[in-house]
Amino acid sequence: MFLKKSPKISVSFDPETQYPVIRASICTGERVAGFKNKSDGHFTEVMLLRSMEDEQAFKDACGVDELRTVY
Repeated sequence: MFLKKSPKISVSFDPETQYPVIRASICTGERVAGFKNKSDGHFTEVMLLRSMEDEQAFKDACGVDELRTVY
């Protein structure tokens, strides 16, 4: 009946110290997009990925074509 639109996201990160990644759970399959710190490996969660459209919206917001997946 009603179509749920993905919200427009705006993310700000420092490409010198962080890179965008998808963190996926092996057990549940849950996928979360965020940023991983290059120096200490700290993960900062940005959004839950429920569909390929959510993943594409995160890629567009970050300005990247591919995302690394970490488990």
